[in-house]
Parts: sequence; C-alpha cells; structure tokens
Amino acid sequence: MLLEFYGQDCHYCLEMEPLVEKLEKETGVKVEKYETWHNEENARKLEEIDRDRCGGVPFFYNTETEEFICGGADYEELKAWAKK
Repeated sequence: MLLEFYGQDCHYCLEMEPLVEKLEKETGVKVEKYETWHNEENARKLEEIDRDRCGGVPFFYNTETEEFICGGADYEELKAWAKK
C-alpha cells in the first residue's frame, strides 16, 4: 500500500499533486492520500508511521517495503519508490 501524507495548503504538497496523479495514471498504482493539517486523525496516523523520520509533509510511505520519501521528489524518484 502506498500512502501520501500532505497539508492542504502546503506549497511542496501542491507541487507533488500532478506527479502523484501522473504516477497513478501511468502505472495503475493507487496512492492513499491523508490530509494532516486539518484532520487530527490523519495527523496522528502520520506521527505513528513517520516515527520522527521526516517530521513534516509531504511524506510518502510504502507499507510493503517501508521505504519513504521526505518532502518533494522528482517523478522518477516517486516512480521508483512506488515500484519497489
């Protein structure tokens, strides 16, 4: 399972949005998205999974490989993370 934690008004998160959409379209993977700035339950989920790895958003997490991306990434990095 691929997870993305983001903030609704986060500049870096907004930059990642088209890349995540492209990833989903081109590869057929599904990224579950959790808004954390205005949703306390999602913020707690982020804290639980993040475990002080990044401490912010965007935060991408692959539940199978436990690979993660802190902050922004280019499309190729995002794609490699998703396909591991």
